Amino acid sequence: MSLTDAQWARIEPLLPDRVPRRGGRWRDHRQVIDAIAFKYRTGTPWMDLP
Repeated sequence: MSLTDAQWARIEPLLPDRVPRRGGRWRDHRQVIDAIAFKYRTGTPWMDLP
């Protein structure tokens, strides 16, 4: 189960800008938040995240 559009709209303004000042590109924030939620729900080790 991933975030609904309404849930995402509430947290998106709290996340940092997607264009970093230095370094490479960041992953899509929604993808990262969904992965963290998956980890929390299933209790799988971090290295097993999809």
